Amino acid sequence: MIQPTTTTVTLTADRDWLASRHGTDSTETITLDLTKYTKSTHYVEPTAAGPHGFVRSGVPVGRITASGLYGAYDPAATDGRQVLAGLVFAEAAFTSGQTKIPAALLWHGTAKASKIPGGIDVTKIAANPAAAQIRFLAVS
Repeated sequence: MIQPTTTTVTLTADRDWLASRHGTDSTETITLDLTKYTKSTHYVEPTAAGPHGFVRSGVPVGRITASGLYGAYDPAATDGRQVLAGLVFAEAAFTSGQTKIPAALLWHGTAKASKIPGGIDVTKIAANPAAAQIRFLAVS
């Protein structure tokens, strides 16, 4: 017999990178490709004690041209991730073995550059009409 179960995952929002609430009312739904992120820097893996992992809030992302999924922003990439699409707005939970994760994208607003998970060199963000409209502040 199969017994359906329901699980609720509660994460505490850690948005110390967010400099203002501007733009938080109009996030977009995206799908992250977990294979394009770095463990411990961009995400926390599920464990026996905590069966849900999560991609950190504030991680910069770019849209992968071939798949339409989103990976970690990388100004040196050539697969589309070199264009900053925005920041993961809220922690995105996932279970072991899951590689495609739904998330919310903050594509315009203000962020503290020094608080971005994994860091970001704002001098390497190239102007692009498809890029995010995020102003990065140099405050800590």
